[in-house]
Amino acid sequence: MTIKPGDKLPNVEFTVNTAEGPQKMSSDVIFAGRKVVLFGLPGAFTPTCSMNHLPGFLIACDDIKGQGVDTIACTAVNDIHVMKAWGKATESEGKIMMLADGNAEFAKAVGLELDLAVAGMGLRSRRYSMIVENGVVRTLNIETEKGVNVSGAETIMQQLKG
Repeated sequence: MTIKPGDKLPNVEFTVNTAEGPQKMSSDVIFAGRKVVLFGLPGAFTPTCSMNHLPGFLIACDDIKGQGVDTIACTAVNDIHVMKAWGKATESEGKIMMLADGNAEFAKAVGLELDLAVAGMGLRSRRYSMIVENGVVRTLNIETEKGVNVSGAETIMQQLKG
């Protein structure tokens, strides 16, 4: 079942990069007591994710945080090494928290997994964005078509202002 606005996020462990190296961090720790914009995508370094989805959040980072958002986070079904390299390659380090969901545990727990085996990519995450307040989903924007149509930074900015 797909998560929906009003639902609490499940407690799942991500891997995040820290000054001490890769560390496990639970979603309860990441989202508790905070306002977080989370966007999920099929994979780091993939064309639409790298050219259309992530860049919008980088450009709007200051504006989003100016709306009372504590953290902008990105999750993908990639390992922490790929997420770290993508953060470095896109210059998003220190701006967007990269949450590695290497085994798709979070994607499955929120019902947003996507089987891309036919394309040779295995189990991935659907493309989406959400605003989460104190671990509860306030808004959820799930893409139903190819591209970034409803899950980008522009939609999030409208929702934060609305």
